[in-house]
Amino acid sequence: MKKLLFFVFLIFSSFNLLAQETSAFGVWKTIDDETNEAKAYVEIYKVGDKMHGKITKLLKDPEDTICDKCPGNKKDKPVMGMEIIWDMEKDGDQWVDGEILKPENGKIYNGKIWVEDGKLQVRGYIGFMYKTQTWLRVE
Repeated sequence: MKKLLFFVFLIFSSFNLLAQETSAFGVWKTIDDETNEAKAYVEIYKVGDKMHGKITKLLKDPEDTICDKCPGNKKDKPVMGMEIIWDMEKDGDQWVDGEILKPENGKIYNGKIWVEDGKLQVRGYIGFMYKTQTWLRVE
């Protein structure tokens, strides 16, 4: 009986681990495109049926970094705690049609997000041009 319970526990643990690897929700470490260094932690979460993401930890800059290039109500606000991903809608295994803010330049991009090989792929579009970043899950 103990072996059976242990076996059932292993099966459910495996399903949970697989679900974590394929889910975009959780905390991810952003990687700088130019230096290949970790920059920040971003928490990806759901609001209603839409995906959102906010910066929860800055790894390179001081905690009080201000977004002086950000537009609208984000201008001159602290980057720490700032929502940089909003209104992404689920489309199969991807999240699309939302927006992504890059605080370094204040630009807002149309976005697409998906998990591939346990890594988060974050793509920003302007017209037909795009750039994709790979973010790593924080354990």
